[in-house]
Amino acid sequence: MGLATRYMAPFLAANWLEVTVACLVMVLIRLAVRRSSQASTNGHFNADHDSSSDHTKKGKRNVIESGGVGDEDDDQVTPNLVEPLWPEHLKHLPYNFTRVSAEESMRKSKDFYEVMNQRRTVRNFSSDPVPREVIQNVIRAAGTAPSGAHTEPWTFVAVCDPDVKEQLRTIVEAEEEINYTKRMGNQWLKDLKGLRTGWVKEYLTTAPWLILVFKQAYGILPDGRKRNHYYHEISTAIAGGILLSAIHTAGLATLTSTPLNCGPALRALLQRPPNEKLLLLLPVGYPASDATIPNLTRKPLEQIMAVV
Repeated sequence: MGLATRYMAPFLAANWLEVTVACLVMVLIRLAVRRSSQASTNGHFNADHDSSSDHTKKGKRNVIESGGVGDEDDDQVTPNLVEPLWPEHLKHLPYNFTRVSAEESMRKSKDFYEVMNQRRTVRNFSSDPVPREVIQNVIRAAGTAPSGAHTEPWTFVAVCDPDVKEQLRTIVEAEEEINYTKRMGNQWLKDLKGLRTGWVKEYLTTAPWLILVFKQAYGILPDGRKRNHYYHEISTAIAGGILLSAIHTAGLATLTSTPLNCGPALRALLQRPPNEKLLLLLPVGYPASDATIPNLTRKPLEQIMAVV
């Protein structure tokens, strides 16, 4: 007879209730331990999750503080605060604004529109020289643009040296040939065909001046730390619009060029720091005597304006 039959069977028969209760207690203890372990694990996970959330929130705050808001391509985040650009108790002065009558305002606005409505994109330039002072003045005008926290996140590089213009043209045309033959889609090329534009950019060496507009993704302090630049792309784009207006008002012509994939090479050529990124390239000068422009019309006011 086996031990189980000889000893265990009589014991279980005599004490079945106690054995059953003991087994249930053991099962309950085991379940409790397992739940406690799971709760501990979940609690640890939740703690990490909360910490991660706090870190994410902190990261978002840092992005906001660093000027990332409004500039999705900004890959620079300043983790530590630096001295404020402007003192907390910056003096504010009365604004000496000269108010004109409604009639004068209407006249001025119409005059400005009529002047700007004559602006055209030109691709054929004269090599006739343009005084340096004129270029300085139009860039000064561009520098009056508003900017986030008045950080003025722009650099205007004016190029007149023939050798530099030749090197610049070589860089641009090499990339533009690839753009026109491989990168641009059929629809894009179709839309450009009537404008008679291509990868050859003669105006880069013919125009007396080239103005390259760089946005500063961030500023660099003397000790190497980074200064936040808020809305740097929008701010620089506004400055570019004022620059176009100033160039036209000065009696000169230009072309808004955005050389695709040329930014890093042109930045290296012009020895610009890494915080600057090319936004626009503008040839500036007088139109060639045989220059032509496409017969384009602009959208009427009702298509570009909504009144609420």
